[in-house]
Amino acid sequence: MDYNEILERRRAINFFDPTQDVPEELLREVLEDAAKAPSSFNLQPWKVKIVRDPERKAALRALAFDQPKVTEAPVVLIVLGDRDGWKEGNPTFEGHFKHNMKPEQRDYLVNSAKALYGNDSEATLAFAAKNAGLFAMSFMFAACARGLDTHPMDGFDRDGVAKEFNIPDNYWIPMLIAVGHRKADLVVHPKAWRQPLDDMILE
Repeated sequence: MDYNEILERRRAINFFDPTQDVPEELLREVLEDAAKAPSSFNLQPWKVKIVRDPERKAALRALAFDQPKVTEAPVVLIVLGDRDGWKEGNPTFEGHFKHNMKPEQRDYLVNSAKALYGNDSEATLAFAAKNAGLFAMSFMFAACARGLDTHPMDGFDRDGVAKEFNIPDNYWIPMLIAVGHRKADLVVHPKAWRQPLDDMILE
């Protein structure tokens, strides 16, 4: 499937076939593809919780405005952005430094990341959310390329999900993503209106 086909086929699917599973190996392949997304200073401040168990999905559905796709899809990802991902000592910070940088570059990385992302809570949240968003979009494209369907969800009780799934305070939850296969007889309407290009470009 080429890129234009992915652009056309990728849709936010509301109705999943609950009889079609997503094998763990396939899901891991898609996640590995998604992890090639760009990130600030290559710090990769994203994590996912994988929800497969029917009881856990039911609990998640109750916190997501009772959206049926939460329990119909075989997998739901809770996408997380690490607000501490820019900090020295964070595992992905240290992993990036170890594998990609020289010892004499450490002060540059530490000070630059702190200056950009550590001054206030707004900058810290923006760092987590935008990078997790890059990962999430990469995941949805990668899933589509491998024949899967997805639906990103913003409609959920963020605090409730964090409590129910024991998510540490340093993680922001930008979205949930349902993952599976669309129902075989599902009628998919043409893509919705998009703003004209000339309106999108500000002078």
